[in-house]
Amino acid sequence: MSRLGPFITLAAGAALAAGLGVASVASAPQTGTLTTTADATSAATSTATVPDTSTATPPPVAEATTSVTPAPATSARPAAVKADYAGRVRGNGGLVAVSVRNGKAVGYFCDGRTEAWFAGKAGDGEVTLKGFGGATLSAVLDGGKATGELALGGKRWDFTAPTVKKPSGLYRATALVRGARYRAGWIVLSRPDGNGFVQVGAMVKDGDPVPVPTITPGSPVTIDGDAVSPKDVDAFIEEMS
Repeated sequence: MSRLGPFITLAAGAALAAGLGVASVASAPQTGTLTTTADATSAATSTATVPDTSTATPPPVAEATTSVTPAPATSARPAAVKADYAGRVRGNGGLVAVSVRNGKAVGYFCDGRTEAWFAGKAGDGEVTLKGFGGATLSAVLDGGKATGELALGGKRWDFTAPTVKKPSGLYRATALVRGARYRAGWIVLSRPDGNGFVQVGAMVKDGDPVPVPTITPGSPVTIDGDAVSPKDVDAFIEEMS
């Protein structure tokens, strides 16, 4: 189900699997130590009779030598301690979100027909995340954006996702309502003109896709008559890592 206005909501397209809860239809300046050997000369010994030295061969002079031990260069990018990225997937139209918290990372992709959760580690300015069924998400985190590739269901797409601030970002909800297990995910992204938000999400009931409600970050949603509060990434990253 899709809805325009301050929000765009897309219907779920795939079942979330166990485990990750994944659904998928699917230069530094050189430094070193400088060592120098100083010049060495021999001094003549004086006696009462001064010898003729006009034809004497002068003692050899030691040549100065210099050695430099360079420090190893490094090009590693600093790891983001806490950051959220969200943006559109090129050539697909869906949204992707990546969140990093102290070396752990989660990601989510949804285009209204296909969705997938990813989890893994962040380090040296990069994330490499894995999802259900061999799906992968990898990105370089640099310059205020995540630039990478998404592989899912035998297809690959590139994406560039800028850093975002709440209420933009990744949200998730799990609930047991009247004996049925629900799980849902959303990506919320502010519009470039600042006029409202775009959001995409998916929800399953006991593993089967069902219509996903529109969320307002910070407020509960109604699922089968019960109020359920979606969590932001800080509340669920530990359970997914």
